[in-house]
Amino acid sequence: MSRRTFPEGFLWGVATSAQQIEGSPRAGGRGESIWDYYSSVPGNIEDGSNPWTACDHFRRWREDLDWMKWLGVGAYRFSVSWPRVLPRGWGEPNQAGLDFYEELVDGLLEAGIQPFLTLNHWDLPQALEDRGGWPDRTTAEAFTEYAARVAERLGDRVRHWTTHNEPWCVATLGYEEGRHAPGRRNPVEALGAAHHLLLSHGRSVTEIRRIVPGAEVGIVLNLSPSWPATEELGDRDAARWFDGFFNRWYLDPLFRGRYPEDAIADRIARGHLPATGLPFLREGDLDAIRAPIDFLGVNYYSRTVLRAGAGGRPEGVPPPETERDEMGWEVFPRGLYDTLVRVQTEYGPPAVYITENGTALPDEPDREGRVRDARRIEYMRSHLAEAHRALEAGVPLRGYFAWSLLDNFEWGQGYGKRFGLLRVDFATGERTPKESARWYREIAAANALDIGEQPSSSRRLP
Repeated sequence: MSRRTFPEGFLWGVATSAQQIEGSPRAGGRGESIWDYYSSVPGNIEDGSNPWTACDHFRRWREDLDWMKWLGVGAYRFSVSWPRVLPRGWGEPNQAGLDFYEELVDGLLEAGIQPFLTLNHWDLPQALEDRGGWPDRTTAEAFTEYAARVAERLGDRVRHWTTHNEPWCVATLGYEEGRHAPGRRNPVEALGAAHHLLLSHGRSVTEIRRIVPGAEVGIVLNLSPSWPATEELGDRDAARWFDGFFNRWYLDPLFRGRYPEDAIADRIARGHLPATGLPFLREGDLDAIRAPIDFLGVNYYSRTVLRAGAGGRPEGVPPPETERDEMGWEVFPRGLYDTLVRVQTEYGPPAVYITENGTALPDEPDREGRVRDARRIEYMRSHLAEAHRALEAGVPLRGYFAWSLLDNFEWGQGYGKRFGLLRVDFATGERTPKESARWYREIAAANALDIGEQPSSSRRLP
């Protein structure tokens, strides 16, 4: 084993989201979110559960703050519940909701923990969905108003702002595939949703900077390297198609001010767009979307392997003989290095944070009550080794946020998938640190990682 030291000031953090941990869906005047409604429909959530209690963080946030202090982290990435601040999605803000986040932020600052605030982690107010949701352009306007309301209240204390978390998931899983709230299945609407998410991002970047001089503003994308199953031409084209659909559809507008032409052609060929192109695009939209950002957040979990299926349609294939977690995702640490270097080489964001990285495991306590999650420790160790490789290659990586602080409501899977460093007993709410939490605490304190020999395939950025 050899030691790899991270740069001075490198941020070690943990991440959560409001819908997954807060509970108390009606407390203090909070409105209904699309996930509140979606989870109330039988069959939508795998275990039949809902997020109405979750981790009870709304009432137990001080306890969770104590756990963060125990972990020794320097930053906490959390999201604001849009319907808790604006119950209808627009209009007069709910002061009790803003009070809650103000108290949380003050507690973090008193503890010496930097707040990294995310404005949208998928919990669109149901009232806005009833008006059309993200496929409707007015939702982008409502989001910009919401961003301004939060910035006006918290901007004197919060430096790091993120507009959206994983807009691909909102648009594709929510509006095209129906596997997430609001459960629609319309690929044409999904493309409009993606555009309006990006448009609201760009407009909000400008608005936050107007209200909070000196704010650092970014967006978080889930990125996945796209690998062909073989070197056959059809499989390579399938990998290109997925990269355009999953990665470049968001990266290109944000950094280049345009949608990828090959991906537009793919969508036209599938009948998801008219031959004339992008019907939702208006003059000035791409300039707004391209508003300069201060950092890019990268959520990384695995790669995607593609082949040409029936009729040449791309389809994902499970790589043989690979380790998988409880989500069925391949454990592929090298993909984090590839993603970080690719993003920096092709798009050049001024700074990058790994805003989510983690794995779902059964995590049952043993007879002594300890959760000995050695697989999670190895997962994090191997991915942090790749993050360090990326730093050595010249990527301006500023921090790492483990997903997640707590076991939580894992969207369509309910409570059966555990990602937390702290185990949550969902019957009692009790938190128990797993062995990975103790390990991560040591890493954060040392600002260093003990790893084996680094792979020889490292390449430096030009």
